[in-house]
Amino acid sequence: MEEPGGGAVAACPPGNGSLGKGKPQPQAKGRELFKNQRKESEGSVDCPSLEFEYGDADSYAAELSELYSYTEEPEFAINRKCFEEDFQMQVRGKRWLELDLSRQKTHVMRLLDGLEVVDRDKRLKVARAILYLAQGVFGDCNTEEEVLRWARHNNFLLYQMGMFTAFLELLNMEMANSQACSSALRKPAISLADSTELRVLLSVMYLMVETIRVEMETDPPTWKTSREAFRTELGFPVHSEEPFALLLFTMVTKFCSGHAPHFPMKKVLLLLWKVLTFTLGGFEALQVLKTRKREELGLAPLPEDSIRVMRSMRAASPPAYAIELMEQQQQKRGHRSRRPLMKQDSLDIYNERDPFKNEEAPVEEEDADDIDNGIEGELAMLERDTVIQAASVPCRPVERVAFPKGLPWAPKVRQKDIEHFLEASRNKFIGFTLGQDTDTLVGLPRPIHESVKTLKQHKYISISELQIKNEEELGKCPMSLGEEDVQETPCEVLYRAMLYNLPQYMIALLKILLAAAPTSKAKTDSINILADVLPEEMPVTVLQSMKLGIDVNRHKEIIVKSISALLLLLLKHFKLNHIYQFEYVSQHLVFANCIPLILKFFNQNIMSYITAKNSISVLDYPSCNVHELPELSAESLETGDNNQFCWRNLFSCINLLRTLNKLTKWKHSRTMMLVVFKSAPILKRALKVKQAMMQLYVLKLLKIQTKYLGRQWRKSNMKTMSAIYQKVRHRMNDDWAYGNDTDARPWDFQAEECTLRTNIEAFNSRRYDKPQDSEFAPVDNCLQSVLGQPLDLPEDFHYSYELWLEREVFSQPIRWEELLRCQ
Repeated sequence: MEEPGGGAVAACPPGNGSLGKGKPQPQAKGRELFKNQRKESEGSVDCPSLEFEYGDADSYAAELSELYSYTEEPEFAINRKCFEEDFQMQVRGKRWLELDLSRQKTHVMRLLDGLEVVDRDKRLKVARAILYLAQGVFGDCNTEEEVLRWARHNNFLLYQMGMFTAFLELLNMEMANSQACSSALRKPAISLADSTELRVLLSVMYLMVETIRVEMETDPPTWKTSREAFRTELGFPVHSEEPFALLLFTMVTKFCSGHAPHFPMKKVLLLLWKVLTFTLGGFEALQVLKTRKREELGLAPLPEDSIRVMRSMRAASPPAYAIELMEQQQQKRGHRSRRPLMKQDSLDIYNERDPFKNEEAPVEEEDADDIDNGIEGELAMLERDTVIQAASVPCRPVERVAFPKGLPWAPKVRQKDIEHFLEASRNKFIGFTLGQDTDTLVGLPRPIHESVKTLKQHKYISISELQIKNEEELGKCPMSLGEEDVQETPCEVLYRAMLYNLPQYMIALLKILLAAAPTSKAKTDSINILADVLPEEMPVTVLQSMKLGIDVNRHKEIIVKSISALLLLLLKHFKLNHIYQFEYVSQHLVFANCIPLILKFFNQNIMSYITAKNSISVLDYPSCNVHELPELSAESLETGDNNQFCWRNLFSCINLLRTLNKLTKWKHSRTMMLVVFKSAPILKRALKVKQAMMQLYVLKLLKIQTKYLGRQWRKSNMKTMSAIYQKVRHRMNDDWAYGNDTDARPWDFQAEECTLRTNIEAFNSRRYDKPQDSEFAPVDNCLQSVLGQPLDLPEDFHYSYELWLEREVFSQPIRWEELLRCQ
């Protein structure tokens, strides 16, 4: 069996390939140690930069096509048949495209009435007819663009006629359908047929949410009004006490608990992701919200737009690996005369050469199996030694990258950094400290004055710092400061609704992510995420098996994409809304082993995963409904599309890296988890992907743990260190590269997390647990007002009033001496 990327080795220059004849071979132990690295590095070192633009989602057509599995293809014809049978009875001799708006509304109202029938089969037939409308009446269209245009028109029309509310009621009914749940539990194998009703309902709702969410310049004013109304309806529930996203979270937890194994989880997660993106806002909207909030709090504006900076950055070539460096050294032994030139080249760090090209010296990186075993010790349910198979990547000449003269990011300095600097300086020159005073510089030499001035020029106060300070003040003075004015935003409404079941939601999402990861094998006790992709009749031919295999891999990739995106979206929005909301979510992710899970995900041939071709373009919506399907063959399925990379897989990788950065940033104990799980060689292999944004977040993760990796690692990875310097934001007095930072203290995970948890619980209790009989509630001490308050007594009280007086008042002796004796 050919190794992944093996076909590309033959096309590469022989100088970097095998060892020459007659030269001493490396020891067997060394070859065995570096075998896995060699296998993964072949065929991908000289790959070109990936032209990838990061955003909230892929193109509109691509996001719609990923809703459907290839096994659902026959249902397109069923939906069309259900619509046309009813439509031809009502409107004879005309097509949907030929009707004016009033007649289209009349027919939609007729379909809406059809959803009220008791018969499930008739109701499903009407729902399929509505789904055909939402899919763009492809039977009357000739091009893909026409299908998408009519899909937008129909989905806005369906929303304006109240169709989403009707489908929401039907979805609640299907979720509460105990007969379907019990039937699915009794079946040994669940297939598409078990989730037909749910898939139809979720498809219509997804098409409406995604279509209305996407803004286009040609949208009429009425559509813009509908978009804002729909966003408000989803974010601020009117008819129910819970936002729509919470209903979908409930479906996820119900599926993972095993009570509803027939739920079509891919469609649920895609819809949940789109609802969160629509109601909370995407990444660009988040940047606008952050800028606005900083203005409201009186903080300085952001030094740069991070999205624009990352888009303008260029990718660098990946680092060389130890086995290649050993071979290069052995080749250099026969060419001693060239050594001074090689040494000069290695010292030339800031020229236009790629910073990852030719690491300084060989380093014995950890074997992938050893890393796997370390992660397995913490995350026992993960499988090991699985490498995804994908097509080989063609080699191309190495592109030289001309870096800008200046650094891409403005340096930032925290208030804590200035305090630490002054404390160390005062101890050195004066012999005592002044606490948090950063203004008094008496007795310090002139260079220290200049240093403090420079630090203050780059001082950055984050929103989180103000929120933590405000929370401390509210905890100290709850009476004098009074009630906190909490703004009712969609993010606040969602957090309040999620609060009490949030740990279960996070665990459920990570369970599904684990089951969908390419490095995990199917286990008998793991959840079945393929219920909405497997057909009733399993394939019998090789072609059908290949098609189903591609469909299953594509299905898992889409699930990973949706979970990675919604986790990152939740973390970023909760952090902006309140830092302790973010910390609550992130702490439960850490407790649920999210860090080793993400590292396990990246402990594979990541280049093969990003260039995987698990798609059949002719079967994608809407192409499969407009064009005649060509005859598929095993060769055409193996070839796949001509894309340089898979958008969703690269998107997923960047999201997971950003999530890992969010979880570990400024957290010493979690950074040490990265070190303990031997993440450095895993992350370094991810640098092979020549995409600037992905490389940036990998370098960030390497930077925070560099001081703990040892001097030998830093010495052997100088080009990686140089790339960190060039691409990652600087902290003025951060000794990340030397290991003498004051934070390099013993690892006390429990104490750090317990302190954080105490602060989180105090915040949640203060803001969301408001009992009626609070100890801080005002007390009425006036005797007349207390006795004058109306008191509701039972109707029969006057019958036993005298008896009550005799028993409770007159017959009880009053011992006044006891009262006087009490102190």
